[in-house]
Amino acid sequence: MDAFKILDPGGYTTVQDKGRYGYQHMGGPISGSLDTFAFQVANILVGNIGNAAVLEITVIGPLIEFLVDADIALTGAEMEISINGQPVEEWRSLRVKPGDVLAIQQIKSGCRAYLAISGGIDVPEVMGSYSTYVGGKFGGFHGRPLKKGDILRCKEVQLLVKQRKIDSSMIPGYPSEIVIRAIPGPQDIFFDEGSNVFFSSEYIVTAKTDRMGIRLQGPSIHIKESMPKSIISEPSMPGGIQIPADEQPIILLVEQTMGGYAKIATVISSDLQRLAQTTPGDLIQFEKVDLEFAHLLFIEEKNRINTIQSICSAKK
Repeated sequence: MDAFKILDPGGYTTVQDKGRYGYQHMGGPISGSLDTFAFQVANILVGNIGNAAVLEITVIGPLIEFLVDADIALTGAEMEISINGQPVEEWRSLRVKPGDVLAIQQIKSGCRAYLAISGGIDVPEVMGSYSTYVGGKFGGFHGRPLKKGDILRCKEVQLLVKQRKIDSSMIPGYPSEIVIRAIPGPQDIFFDEGSNVFFSSEYIVTAKTDRMGIRLQGPSIHIKESMPKSIISEPSMPGGIQIPADEQPIILLVEQTMGGYAKIATVISSDLQRLAQTTPGDLIQFEKVDLEFAHLLFIEEKNRINTIQSICSAKK
């Protein structure tokens, strides 16, 4: 059924889910929501189960008119939002009815927000995912960012009996200076003093940042004289930190498939969502951790989602 109409698309708004796996060897990147925590919580707040598609909103929010009765929730970046001109809160479910207009303003902190709707956004599944890959012009809504006049559908709506909200202690903050944890490698042997520089320096997020990756600026990271300046291209995964010829780090994100530069370190999966909320000018410092610690943080993150799911499910 028709669910909502885009009156203004905002800065860069696409349909995303958990991602598209198993097609990188064919040139199909993972895509999907960059902030997986905010994505999952948005769906939990409206009662969606599984991999329901949402809107990923970047920097400037859209103006949306609803065409059905539905529950919605906005999570992620801090943005002022209102329904019919009345301010409402993020990180909670909200009931809308036909004719209601949701206005999402420019970010106050963070970079990306996630809007979920009852039943999930109904778009064609492409290679096991609803996610938009704009570079390939497939997935999501016609393989592109949303534009004025688009009408999107939602799957069968099951309204909540009781509205949901999570405790403020569970809502992450998005400071402009962050520490990102990373595991050395897989090509850390290419670097000598460069590794020490990398883990002891502060880097600035540049304007050359998108869903493909985050380019940083800071102290140069030198490759050993005995090592080649590039490697044989190999599959790329989100979090890999490449050092190209200009010796400035690039953190790979979800729209990569192959890469031919040595990777000095890999951001742990639990911290990728924090990278998703960085904006140009933010400062990043890297902390070296091992795989065992990364696994503990992954389990901790999973338990946090399960706790939110349990609390919200009790509010049926």
